[in-house]
Amino acid sequence: MNRRGIGILAQFIATALIWGSSFLFIAEAVRGLSPVQVVLGRVGIGAIVLLAVCALTRARFPREPRTWAHLSVVAMLLCVIPFLLYAWAGQFVDSGLASIYNATTPLMTMLVALVALREERLTAPRLIGLLLGFAGVIFVLGPWHGFSGENAVLAQAACLGATLCYGIAFVYLRRFVTPLGLPAVPVATMQVGIAAVVMILIAPFTALTPVTLTLPVVLSMLALGALGTGLAYVWNTNVVTAWGATNASTVTYLSPVVGVALGALVRGEAITWNEPVGCAIIVAGILVSRRSPRRVGAAVG
Repeated sequence: MNRRGIGILAQFIATALIWGSSFLFIAEAVRGLSPVQVVLGRVGIGAIVLLAVCALTRARFPREPRTWAHLSVVAMLLCVIPFLLYAWAGQFVDSGLASIYNATTPLMTMLVALVALREERLTAPRLIGLLLGFAGVIFVLGPWHGFSGENAVLAQAACLGATLCYGIAFVYLRRFVTPLGLPAVPVATMQVGIAAVVMILIAPFTALTPVTLTLPVVLSMLALGALGTGLAYVWNTNVVTAWGATNASTVTYLSPVVGVALGALVRGEAITWNEPVGCAIIVAGILVSRRSPRRVGAAVG
């Protein structure tokens, strides 16, 4: 493997580590900040980092109002709404469990594509993949254990709502943004930047709770913003360019492993047998669904 290949592999691993640990950072951040404050800080820091990358690379932003309108929709679906859902859920569910639910994103994307895109057909592999994915979610939920409270159930539903938002956003990107042929880094910067503007506008009405800035809270916010919402976007773009969207999307399989491991090691979160089993079933569903000739994951990258 040459030096460039090693660099791409390092960026792939770094992306998996950062995105897998994002749920740990969220769980730590909500100890001192409200969910709205967490999202405000996350997209604000991420936007600053991505703007710096654009300045260093002399990237140019599109000027067409239609493009900005499309990316405003994507910013809400890919940043504002799911980030708020995950931040709220982080108060009630373990970070490792949230990372497992995040693994349903490819299945949600495929489900939305089947409904929204006329060219997508429900093939046997896709049907089996969706059924496996649904079974995996049931295993992760573990209804036979009972539920510790209403918030725990709602929080897990919020995690799935966040992945549904991701699925809608990826299909929207494929339908309206990808055909424009825009460079990936400016597009990511615009998405996060618009999300930051939205959060700044609503902050005076929603981010009024007291703030407790301990060192873990500050470090978690810096990691969420600068790495998870900033540099990881750039790294993932480089991996997609070098390996292709389908191979790059395998980061989805590694992130839950990282999230569960960190939750157990750092926060002492208990892991019940059904969570890794459910995660394995979800991943199996993704793999089976991708046996179809036309793959959603390859199209939305």
